[in-house]
Amino acid sequence: MTRRPYGLICPISLACEILEPRWTIQILTELWNGSTRFNDIRKGVGNISSAILSRRLKEMEALGLVERVEDRAAGTVDYFRTEKSIKLEPAMNALAEWSLCNIEAEIALSGADASTIMWAVRRMIDLSELPRRRAVIRFHLRDDPPPKCPHYWFVVEPGADLPELCSVDPRRDVDLYVETGVVSLGAIIEGRSSIEREKERGGLFLSGDPGLARSMNRWLRPSVYAALEGIVQLS
Repeated sequence: MTRRPYGLICPISLACEILEPRWTIQILTELWNGSTRFNDIRKGVGNISSAILSRRLKEMEALGLVERVEDRAAGTVDYFRTEKSIKLEPAMNALAEWSLCNIEAEIALSGADASTIMWAVRRMIDLSELPRRRAVIRFHLRDDPPPKCPHYWFVVEPGADLPELCSVDPRRDVDLYVETGVVSLGAIIEGRSSIEREKERGGLFLSGDPGLARSMNRWLRPSVYAALEGIVQLS
């Protein structure tokens, strides 16, 4: 990262010189959320090219923010936060809380990327609240027009750690159809709205298995920040 420094001794400015380069904080957040493999980090971060992600990870490794662990026997590479990065958690929590309580929901959610939201939803599905059988849930994001993919499928298999997310029809019988929008779904998982409220205002429609529909507020867990007081709600 060859950038002109601010030329200040202000500690906040010095921190910004390390954390400001585009995608740095987003990569740290995705690592914080549990992703360690390159492709998982890329999917979680969203609109980042593989070349930029590769370069940024190398720069972050050089700065001591990321540790790269290669298992040559297994042919895998994982990236982990260092102690230096872990010590940023209080600051990142504070930024998240400030954002949720001070930025209007419509502004915060208007630029959200559908595929990135669906990747986040994948982590928020509580498999213990789903039937002990295969379950297929199809999401139709009606405000995500072509050429983007408006349909996503979650395939939950018994014993799986996470549901499989598909952007191509897996050719399985669908148990529950979820029709919503990027803004409504983002508001639900951020705690800026709720499943019941979005159903009432027309932002969410469910059809199919009545048990899955009724229990959606249990198997789709909101963000850890959803219980925060003072979150700006979706109007």
